[in-house]
Formats: sequence, C-alpha cells, structure tokens
Amino acid sequence: MKSERPGNEEMIPTLTEIVELEGPSIDPQVLEVLHTEISARVMRLAEELMREASRDLESILLKRVCDQLRVRLPEIVEDAVREYLGTEL
Repeated sequence: MKSERPGNEEMIPTLTEIVELEGPSIDPQVLEVLHTEISARVMRLAEELMREASRDLESILLKRVCDQLRVRLPEIVEDAVREYLGTEL
C-alpha cells in the first residue's frame, strides 16, 4: 500500500504488515544468565557515572562557596569590627 501526500509527486511506501523474524533458539537458562550479566554491567556503569557526576558537582559547589566567602567575608569582618569597636578600617 502506498500513500500520497498533497504536494508530493512521489509515492511513499507505508508498512501495512507485521514482519516476524525468526531468531536463533536460545536456551532460557543461557538467556537468564546473559540478562543478569548485562544488568550487572549496566548497574556498575551507572554507579561509576553517578560517583563521577557527584564529584563534579561537589567540586563546582565548593568553588562557588569559596568564591562567595572570598567576596563577602571582608565585609562581614569590617561590619563586625565597626559595630563592636566603633573603628573605621
């Protein structure tokens, strides 16, 4: 079966039947072992990627905190000294 789209001069083929492919026969026990092994490998990879992402985020957050402390700490110290000692720095 082919369908036409308005404004297209060519016919576009449309799949109308389900095609079933026969694969090799695999022992269910082997399939289960394979499933378990693939799942374990995927989980190890996911854990490794999460640890790496966590380290990256920790590094970014630590830098932000240090940058903010560097900017704001002198003002905090100056305000506290002025308030308690009445001295200009």
